[in-house]
Amino acid sequence: MNLVDSKIVIHKRKKRKRVGRGRGSGCGKTCSTGHGGANSRSGTETRLLFEGGQMPLFRRIPKRGFNNNTFKKRFMVVNLLDLAVFGSGETVDLQALKEKGIIKNTKLDLKVLGKVHKDKPLKAVTVVAHKFSTSAIENIEKAGGKVKILS
Repeated sequence: MNLVDSKIVIHKRKKRKRVGRGRGSGCGKTCSTGHGGANSRSGTETRLLFEGGQMPLFRRIPKRGFNNNTFKKRFMVVNLLDLAVFGSGETVDLQALKEKGIIKNTKLDLKVLGKVHKDKPLKAVTVVAHKFSTSAIENIEKAGGKVKILS
């Protein structure tokens, strides 16, 4: 038996619902939205996790413990390989990084990490930041630069 001979028709895609095309379409009159009410009208949306006026699940569950997100210290993180755009003898601080387009926000504290590009050696620059990783300090001093820690 061949598939061609069989009576079964294989559809690759399901036909889309043609709404509002009369009774014969199966989706005529109310167009599958029911009689009246908010959901039968256009432009109605219920917000995410809305449970129809019932007390939502995330308000029913007790909240326990301490969350540190409000007190957490956030940093703008920069790797040493990003500092390749600076020439030797230059001072790298928040303002200089913003001017070069490396960071966008100068309100957060700056942390420098020690990832260095193998092909491009680090130049002797003075880096001013709030925090440094130990490998960043080692790499900056190895290149002949200086580290200044802001308080």
